[in-house]
Amino acid sequence: MTGPHHTLTEPASDAAIDTACRVLRLPTMRAQFADTVNRAEREHLSYRGFLAELLMAECEDRDRRRSERRIRAAGFPRSKWLSDFDYSANPNVTPALVNNLATCEWVKKGEPLCLIGDSGTGKTHLLIALGSAAAMAGFRVRYALAARLVNELVEAADEKQLTKTIARYGRVDLLCIDELGYLELDRRGAEMLFQVLTEREEKNSVAIASNESFGGWTRTFTDPRLCAAIVDRLTFNGTIIETGTESYRLAQTNARQQARK
Repeated sequence: MTGPHHTLTEPASDAAIDTACRVLRLPTMRAQFADTVNRAEREHLSYRGFLAELLMAECEDRDRRRSERRIRAAGFPRSKWLSDFDYSANPNVTPALVNNLATCEWVKKGEPLCLIGDSGTGKTHLLIALGSAAAMAGFRVRYALAARLVNELVEAADEKQLTKTIARYGRVDLLCIDELGYLELDRRGAEMLFQVLTEREEKNSVAIASNESFGGWTRTFTDPRLCAAIVDRLTFNGTIIETGTESYRLAQTNARQQARK
């Protein structure tokens, strides 16, 4: 034991700090301590300034790790960011509208978002990028392909787990459903999807991407009343972005082929 007036040697202090950081789970402070000490001595930082630097670094890192965990938990198939979106190639999408959505105010209010357009027009990019922005902002997000989500619900119903599964999808702040409208759903599958949407109605946001305009959704949801109810759920108080029919991916491929000639 050290007495009240005994000061630790530098190596003993370093060892004590290292151990304390491990015990208190402060990995960033542990990693950055030596560099920050050297900088503090060089720049004549006050004790307060030195402590503030270390604590801020730990907080920033913790935020970053939390955001990364939320992005992983969302289950996006690939990384897409709003900063990579090419507005010149997608003239139907206005930066002002996307920047407004990037504030995540709609997620806070539990409002829906519909991205409608042909393949290759940037729908999935926006869906994943806006979902990622919400995860970074602290919201719980989940991404699912429509067909896979319906299969999961049907399997859950067969195993008497439907209520639990619907509740799990009901809990996240933003549910992103991709490729809605690509396939015809039988009545049972469509009703289960409707249950998920009802569970979330006006509490938590749903964002969908579809290659089919609402008029064509009767091919996916063959019961007209159910189809109208689902469209109503997804558009009430919501934002609709039509990404158009000009495939940006196709244009890119053609441009590359022309360049090779």
